[in-house]
Amino acid sequence: MPIQRREVLTALGTGTLAGLAGCSGTGGGDGEEETSAGVTGETLTLTTTTSTYDTGLLDEIHGSFEELYGVTVDAVAQGTGAALESARNGDSDVVMVHARGLEDEFMRNGYGVNRRDLMFNDFVIVGPEDDPAGISGMGSATDALVAIADAEATFVSRGDNSGTHTKELNLWEAAGTEPGGDWYQETGTGMGEALNVANQQGAYTLSDRGTFISQRSEIDLTILVQGPIEGGPEILSNPYGIMAVNPGVHENANYDLAMAYIGWITSPGAQEAIANYQMNGEQLFFPEAVSEDPDFQQYVPEGWSSDSSDA
Repeated sequence: MPIQRREVLTALGTGTLAGLAGCSGTGGGDGEEETSAGVTGETLTLTTTTSTYDTGLLDEIHGSFEELYGVTVDAVAQGTGAALESARNGDSDVVMVHARGLEDEFMRNGYGVNRRDLMFNDFVIVGPEDDPAGISGMGSATDALVAIADAEATFVSRGDNSGTHTKELNLWEAAGTEPGGDWYQETGTGMGEALNVANQQGAYTLSDRGTFISQRSEIDLTILVQGPIEGGPEILSNPYGIMAVNPGVHENANYDLAMAYIGWITSPGAQEAIANYQMNGEQLFFPEAVSEDPDFQQYVPEGWSSDSSDA
């Protein structure tokens, strides 16, 4: 589905986050609402991409979930690849990441269950204002990367098997260009540090829009190629998913609490909180679980359709 600016929550009303999330509780025998479902005092381990953590989004919204259930959320910020690897090793209860191909592999191999679309933003190509490769305003992300390579202008890659790094590699492949040489530098770091390195070197890099917005006041880089939120190419779309670790693979996974979290973060209240979260007056993430055209089907891999299977 093409990413575009849209008001997906106008029909949700203006109830408070806690009030809406509380609807998931069960009524107690004395008339009081019980929402803890036997998980009070427990800790949920969430492995997640650095962009959701570094932007401050999770700190902003997690308090309501923790108060509702009387629990603690331990959000471990890693690149998408590392976040999924932690879950494969049994060191996570729930995973929030943004590389659909890696997510599909994780689900296909039985490590994850109950995946849901969560939210989206997009990727942007940023660089110095003097733009030595001349990519400013290009409508094609792949053409922009070819121009950077041809000019041998410094490009900073995260190089960490994160969702952003995976997207970057996919873009180079689509561009028919294999990056390398002194001009291509891999940092092995999160998005925030990669932006700092690119800023120090006057280099280009691929960034998710949210992290760039959260750091824009501290760096001199500018957006040179927009993603689809601002009319750029759809190839720069950046959807996020959430899934529970399969308790059939890891008995220690806190499945009950993971599913409570998935239900909460895809609820109207939490989705509204995501939509309302801003940095420097700009929206960083756009809710996807509650939409104008909801899709409640069971999980299927990206690109699958009934036409692609033999009935």
